[in-house]
Amino acid sequence: MFTDKMPLRGFALTLMLTSAALPVWAATPAPSPTPPKGMVPRPPVPTVALHTEFVVEVNAKGQVVRVKSAKGCKDLTYNAQTYGNVLQMWIRHPDGSAEVGLYRVTYDYDPKTKMVHRGIALVQAGGSWGNAEGAATQMIDTAKRESQERTKEQSRGLPPLNAIVGKPSPSAHP
Repeated sequence: MFTDKMPLRGFALTLMLTSAALPVWAATPAPSPTPPKGMVPRPPVPTVALHTEFVVEVNAKGQVVRVKSAKGCKDLTYNAQTYGNVLQMWIRHPDGSAEVGLYRVTYDYDPKTKMVHRGIALVQAGGSWGNAEGAATQMIDTAKRESQERTKEQSRGLPPLNAIVGKPSPSAHP
């Protein structure tokens, strides 16, 4: 036990100050964990059933050439994701062959299972787009062409790298 009144007062003062600060600490919420670098937090999952429907033209290789018509839902993110997915699709038979035609592609999201079901049905066989390039191939070609143009634009008007660094340019004869 404490015989001197001074340490007891110091203890009481410390106890009083820490107990006064406890409600402040208790009211402060715990910090939420931050995702590791490079990780993007997932968007919230929809709580309602979602449905999108597309009619697409498919070429002889089974690639989607273009979207002929689309019916979206109220969720714009879901619409964009399913549209991007349908443009990159290949529709083929189990043996690997493909049939030129119009196809209906549907996406149904179930909020209970948090799964998306994709349905594919042939609407009409044949079409004038049988030899057309697929949409995904067109997008890749466009991206490559734009990248090459950007590289050319950036390299115009710049001095040679050796002039910037200060090293002599290499010559054929030592």
